[in-house]
Amino acid sequence: MQKYFLKSAKIALVLVYLVIFAGAFVRLTGSGMGCPDWPKCFGYYIPPTDQKELLFTPKKEYNKGQVIIKEESLLVAKEDFVAKENFETSNWTPYQKHDYAIFNPIHTWVEYINRLFGALAGIACIITLVLSFGYRKQQKNLIYMSFFVCVLMAFQAWLGKTVVDSDLSPYKITTHMLAALLILAIQLVVIYSVKTNNKPVVFKTKFNTILLVSLALTIVQIVLGTDVREHVDIVSKTGAPEVMWLQNPTVEFYIHRSFSILVLAINAYLFYMNSKLNLNANKLKWVMFLLAFEIISGIAMYYFDFPFGTQTIHIVLATLLFGVQFYLVLESYSQRKK
Repeated sequence: MQKYFLKSAKIALVLVYLVIFAGAFVRLTGSGMGCPDWPKCFGYYIPPTDQKELLFTPKKEYNKGQVIIKEESLLVAKEDFVAKENFETSNWTPYQKHDYAIFNPIHTWVEYINRLFGALAGIACIITLVLSFGYRKQQKNLIYMSFFVCVLMAFQAWLGKTVVDSDLSPYKITTHMLAALLILAIQLVVIYSVKTNNKPVVFKTKFNTILLVSLALTIVQIVLGTDVREHVDIVSKTGAPEVMWLQNPTVEFYIHRSFSILVLAINAYLFYMNSKLNLNANKLKWVMFLLAFEIISGIAMYYFDFPFGTQTIHIVLATLLFGVQFYLVLESYSQRKK
């Protein structure tokens, strides 16, 4: 079991990142309500591709829970039945959790693929948990951490359901993002704990402290970024063009924009310290690379009216930056324990 544990943990980590990417793409394309119910999609395990499949059809066999769109409302089949020539309201009940009843095949399949990635990541985490029992005598904490990751994945699935039920409530979307960061952090601890080729590091106390501050600032930036994104979502839902999305931004936007200078400065100082003192924190090169593209994507969104893909890139880069910084902190903590 130990032989496959690390590989399984890494696969789970990659799949979690793919879920984050897919979720960001869902938000980019406005596909969050592409499947208005959960866990099925319009009452199907494999969603429809044509709106005709969601219209009432005489003589058609309907299954319990199957959804149709009638008069701009979602109706759910009460039981299994074969439809008669005329529509009978007694066979249907209105969908109560929200009143969103629009079918867009692209949105539907983007959201459906996002859910598939989530399911695959959940399965990978469960497999990792099972394999962690191979360490029950040497590192029992791996079992606890792997179990906690599975609990968080279940929480994410439940939260995903409530996000859909609430028609994309902003604060729930933010919680969704923060829970994803926690999953990433624990999964990175699991991977680092069993790796046998961790490179030795010689960090200084001052460097360690600034490194922790830089990680904390990144987390604050991500939270501020989700607040800005919530404002953008609200404005975009009104049908306003991209040029107006940040025309009257909230105060969080200005803090988020100014904060990026501080984040860049602190990480640049860490990079300088690492080079000057030969601390072997080589992953700081990745930190600077990710930060550069993160700032470029932010500038593109503000000054060039949200070019396609920049929102997804911005979110994914932020989570990658968090992952690299957190792993650097793990190396720092490991050195202090030695």
